[in-house]
Amino acid sequence: MGVQLGPLVVKKIVSLRDLEGRLLAVDASSVLHQFLSLIRYPDGTPLMDGRGNVTSGLVGLFYRSSRLIYEYKIPMAFVFDGRSPEIKFSWLSEEERVKRKERREKTVREWKEALARGDLAKAFSKAVTTGKLDGQVVSDAKRLLGLMGVPVVQAPSEAEAQAAHMARVGDAWASNSGDYDSLLFGTPRMARYVSIAGKYRNVWLPSKPEIIELQKFLKALGISREQLIDLALLIGTDY
Repeated sequence: MGVQLGPLVVKKIVSLRDLEGRLLAVDASSVLHQFLSLIRYPDGTPLMDGRGNVTSGLVGLFYRSSRLIYEYKIPMAFVFDGRSPEIKFSWLSEEERVKRKERREKTVREWKEALARGDLAKAFSKAVTTGKLDGQVVSDAKRLLGLMGVPVVQAPSEAEAQAAHMARVGDAWASNSGDYDSLLFGTPRMARYVSIAGKYRNVWLPSKPEIIELQKFLKALGISREQLIDLALLIGTDY
C-alpha cells in the first residue's frame, strides 16, 4: 500500500546488536526492490551474469543477509508476495495504466539520453527507478535463500500481511519492511532500516535501525488500530 505515516510514527533508534537473536519476518520484495534500484554500475546499468540476467538483487541479498544472520546473529525469514488483492489494480482506469507505462518509458529514454551525453550522475538517478522485480528474480532469490539455509515463507497474498501475522502470533519478533503497511495489518512491532553501515557512492551511510511498537504509536496518537486504518485511507495509499 505504501501509506505515508512517516511524520506521525513514534520510533526508537537501536543498534544491530540490539536485534541479536530476534527473528525478523522480512518483506522480501521491499528488500529486492532496494537492491535492484541501487546496486548498479556508475552509468546506471544493473549487475548481470554472462547470459544477461540481472543479478543486482541476488548480490545484495547474499551479502547483506549473510552478514546480518551470521555476523550479527539476527535470524531472518523472508516472506514473498502471493496473489495481489483484486482491489489493488481493479481501481486503475485504462488511462492511468497508460500513464504509468508512459512514465516508465520516459524514464528509460531519459536514462539513455543522459548516457549519450556522458552525464553519469543523471543517468544513475534515472536508472534507479527502472528496476523491475519479475518472476525470474523472485525465483532466483528463493533458490539462493534456500541454499543459504534461510527460511522462505510464501504468503497467500500480501507479504506484509503475512509478516505482520507472524509477529502477531509470536513466530517472529517483528516484521521488517521499508513501508508502514505492517502496522495497519497489526504487527505488534516493526523494524526498519536493518542494514549495515558502509560507503555508498562515496558517502558514508551509518546503520540506524528503527523499531516502531504499535501500541506505543497508537497511544501517542490517542487512537485505535481501526482508526489508524481510517487515517491511512484518508492520507492515501498507492492504490
